[in-house]
This record gives sequence, structure tokens and C-alpha cells, in this order.
Amino acid sequence: MWGPKQSGKTTLLKETLPHAFRVDLLKTDEYMRYNREPAILRREAMALPPGQPIVIDEVQKIPALLDEVHFLIQEQGSFRPFYLCGSSSRKVKQGHANLLGGRAIRLELFGLCMLEIASDFNLLKILNNGTLPSHYKSENPKLKIRSYIETYLKEEVLHEGLVRNLPIFSDFLRVAAIGDTEVVNLSNIARECGVSGVTVREHYAILVDTLLGAFVPAYVKQQKRRTLQAPKFYLRDVGIVNHLSKRGQIVEGSRDFGKAFENFIFHEISCHSHYSQLWYDISYWRLSSGAEVDFVLGDGEIAIAVKAKQHIQSDDYKGLKEFKVEHPNVKKLIIVCLVPNKQRLENGIELYPYKEFIEELWAGQMIL
Repeated sequence: MWGPKQSGKTTLLKETLPHAFRVDLLKTDEYMRYNREPAILRREAMALPPGQPIVIDEVQKIPALLDEVHFLIQEQGSFRPFYLCGSSSRKVKQGHANLLGGRAIRLELFGLCMLEIASDFNLLKILNNGTLPSHYKSENPKLKIRSYIETYLKEEVLHEGLVRNLPIFSDFLRVAAIGDTEVVNLSNIARECGVSGVTVREHYAILVDTLLGAFVPAYVKQQKRRTLQAPKFYLRDVGIVNHLSKRGQIVEGSRDFGKAFENFIFHEISCHSHYSQLWYDISYWRLSSGAEVDFVLGDGEIAIAVKAKQHIQSDDYKGLKEFKVEHPNVKKLIIVCLVPNKQRLENGIELYPYKEFIEELWAGQMIL
């Protein structure tokens, strides 16, 4: 199970598996012991009672342990479950470590989604604080987020050797945050950061591998008219976006509110795609003329425009109408917005209060 730092991986595994044999590689003594001799894990596992699960936290810190896990799965996998979690698969992949292909199920954990927060959910709070549990619930979220970013830069990026020049990467983070929810132009970003396009591409890959960001590709199937094909990029926590781009307090009606709201809807859709184990594609669609659909789900079954306002006008669903022309088999055309009640327009477009959209998504009422 992969997920960004402080997304709740350790807490989830402790609560779910209270009696597991636990290896926590954040502890210096445990890290040094297993790093010096990974085979210790094999000997300890052989001495455990049959059926007792094994949990390895921050497994990416010692990729060699994956070979031991592979062996133990072959020897004991029929009667002993293994749970591995970490915040970055990058070091594992770059070191050509054993990824347990075909022997393990990969899961991802994100920040809190609306249904997890339930009665404590507050839209303005989540758009300002972000979705990571310690940030959302904090009385001083700005300090928490600042410390989180500094910890990420020093521990995850610098100590793991993911970048050579930390100041350049820090500047890239700022530019990436300013461009959150927008189409990526590698040349422009490289020019602004004073680095090559290759470096920018590599830095984006770090954000993806550490589960801090995700690309949303363009939907390009069955095109009659010219569309943009570069991907959009979303940082996975809007609180981090706010801090890096120096937005200040998010208030309803502002441009920053609109971008933060779109990031939040992307977060909810991503959580559902993964947690429901449907793993449907999430893409976007934009004509060269500017008409756009923020999210296309699956194979074009659902097209979504996100509008952070209550009063919807014809310009707000121009992109959905154009998408319907290009893709007449689309099953649902939706505007996720701030209207108090669900509405259906004459052209079949549905206006959804964001809460009702999320609830129906999780209830399986969306056609995918």
C-alpha cells in the first residue's frame, strides 16, 4: 500500500492488524539492523506462529527486504499474509528491486475523502487545510503544512537521493502548485525554473512516484475536431497547493476558490476510482477553441464540468454540449457545482450539488 506521508497508512494497519509482527523502518535501530542484514527478517518470520501477519512500514527504505518477502511468500504465503506500505515507490523502481509482480496487490491511500469525515466535513475547511488527516484536524494547519513540506523536501527528496539540487526542485514545486489543475507546458515551466525540459519531466515523475501528484491525460478517442493532447496536473492535497502558491485564505467566489474546488472534486473521484477497485480512467477533454470538460470518466461514459458557483449559465455547459456532439454515446453530462438541489436541464445536462454527486458516486449510482 502506497500513499503520501501522513495519509494514515500506519494508523490504518495498526488498527486493522493490532497483533501483527511489525517492522517500522522509521525507527533508526530497526532500520540499521535490517539494512545491515536483510536476512534477519526471514529468520524472524520463520519463528512466528502460523498465520500471524507481518507488516513492514516504509519498505522503500530497504528495497532488499522485498527479496526476503518474495522468498517468504513462496514458503509461507499460503498461511501468512504480508502487508507492506511506503510513501514512495521511486527508490524501489529505480533500484530495480523486486516488485513482487503477480504476488502482491498494489493499493493506494490518499487523504481524507468526504464520506470519511462525515459529520465533521466542512468545504471551506478542506479547501484551506487540505485532506491529510493531521492537517484537516489541526488548529494551526498553516504551520503543519509548512513543516510537512520541509520534512518532505529533506527526508523524502534529499535523503533518498531523488534530486541533486534541492533549491531548483523547491522552485519547481512552487511553479507546479501555481499551475495546479491546468494543462502542463514543459517548455514554459522549464524556462521559468531555468532548467531543461528533461529535468522538469523528472521532477514531475518524483511527485507522481511519491503520491503527491497525478497527471490527468487528455481524452482523445474518436476525435473529429482538434483537441489539446498535453496532460493536466493535480497536486493531490489542496492544502499543499495553497501553501506553495501563497494563496492565502480561500474564500467562496474567488478564482482560487474555483481552482481549489476543482482539485477537491478530482481528489474525491480519485479516491472512489481506487477504493471501489473499479480503477476507471480519469481524463479531461478540451477543444482547441477552448470548450472544455474537466473530467471524463471511464471510456467516455460520464463527462463532468466543475463550477464553483450556484448560478449556472449557458456558457458553463458549453463544453459538455460540444462533447456530446463529438461523443453522442456519452451516458451522463454533469455539472458539479454549489446549487442547493439537483436539477436537470432540457438538453439532458444535470446540475449536481457537490455533496450529492459524491454520495451517488460512492453509492454506485453513476453509470460506469
